[in-house]
Amino acid sequence: NTQRKQKKKGKLDQSNEKRLDDVGVVWDVLSEQWEKNYGLLVKFQQKEGHSNVPGSYIEDDIKLGNWLDNQRQLKKKGKLDQSNEKRLDEIGVVWKLNS
Repeated sequence: NTQRKQKKKGKLDQSNEKRLDDVGVVWDVLSEQWEKNYGLLVKFQQKEGHSNVPGSYIEDDIKLGNWLDNQRQLKKKGKLDQSNEKRLDEIGVVWKLNS
């Protein structure tokens, strides 16, 4: 985590950064996690023919239903990254569910 902070501030030595890159350090953990969850959602959509993941649905130990609910809440609050929203739109995410 200290290395990530140093990199973000532009203070990480380039040789150290290269060594960390070589061993597979993920610099943007949240982005990496979002991509993994999005990939699981795409897999669900391809398998089920829709993107309306049940709230309690779990795939590969990831609470995919909760994650999608969180994306809906972020959109509702205007806090969902627009490029992420577009990608979710493209696979048919329904933003407002009838309860």
